[in-house]
Amino acid sequence: MAGHAVEVVLKDEEREVLERWARRPKSAQALALRCRIVLAAAEGRQSKEIAEGLGCSRQTVGKWRGRFASHGIDGLHDEPRPGQPRKISDSDVERVIVKTLEESPASATHWSTRSMAQATGLNQTAISRIWRAFGLKPHRSEHFKLSPDPQFVEKVRDIVGLYLNPPEAAVVLCVDEKSQIQALERTAPILPLMPGMPERQTHDYVRNGTTNLYAALDLASGKVISEMTPRHRAEEFRKFLNLIERSVPEGLAVHVVLDNSSTHKTPSIQRWLKRHPRFTLHFTPTYSSWLNLVERWFAELTTKWIKRGSHRSVRDLVASIKTWIANWNDEPKPYVWHKSADEILDGLAAYCQRINDSGH
Repeated sequence: MAGHAVEVVLKDEEREVLERWARRPKSAQALALRCRIVLAAAEGRQSKEIAEGLGCSRQTVGKWRGRFASHGIDGLHDEPRPGQPRKISDSDVERVIVKTLEESPASATHWSTRSMAQATGLNQTAISRIWRAFGLKPHRSEHFKLSPDPQFVEKVRDIVGLYLNPPEAAVVLCVDEKSQIQALERTAPILPLMPGMPERQTHDYVRNGTTNLYAALDLASGKVISEMTPRHRAEEFRKFLNLIERSVPEGLAVHVVLDNSSTHKTPSIQRWLKRHPRFTLHFTPTYSSWLNLVERWFAELTTKWIKRGSHRSVRDLVASIKTWIANWNDEPKPYVWHKSADEILDGLAAYCQRINDSGH
């Protein structure tokens, strides 16, 4: 039976919203269709005419013009669908969270989904969902070390100041040495990557000696001055400083960021610095190698080149590393420091507060 069509009257703001939803590419197609139905009904068109023009049934037109007349724009959205009642209460969620944070299982150092499910009477899927919702990862553990350096704050401000506001007519170099790089040769040839099969290598290896890599990362350009040495002493560090001296154009001051290794502070190094007054050393706080950007470069060298390599001799290893460094310097990628000294210190202060409040 054909009923009387419900009259639709639009306000200006309603018309604007409906027109925007109807033509917006990211609108759901069902919602766009409902908007077009209401807009056509507001023009005084009959339901049969609207249905034929939009390719839908008269019942669909009648439903949505009626819903709009009764509930406005909110009536064009789908009503909540009935579903399975919630089985896990807020008290269950709280019980899992408190148990995760404040207790440990009797037979392990940390909870697993199985042990927590057994302890709480819930299933593993529920435990996993609760942990994900609150960012809890009992299976993970991270390491940290706070610097006891009495000049920690001053050194952080000094080095971060160099990174964020380098001095004019000067070059900033992040210097360190990667010592005892082993020339490891796998006991069998490495099997290459194949479809459905990762690269494979033997778990055991033969040690063929070690080398040491001195590197100076240019903060501005990303280029690296490097030298490979058989030993790791103050003498080798002094020779590397001479290499930096020859590599940096005259007239530029040289600011060197480096760690507190004993080889960096010997009397011979102090005498060398007096003979080269354009060099200024900036020492990182103890246990704070993360402040030296060359450590990030060393990590990239290790993961991309050394870790999965196989070298029959130290000469082979040295040649391999020099090749990688040459390729790096052909297309250098400078690392950009973002955090200010205040942000770093505020973050460490908040972390120390958490440690003090942990109850351990």
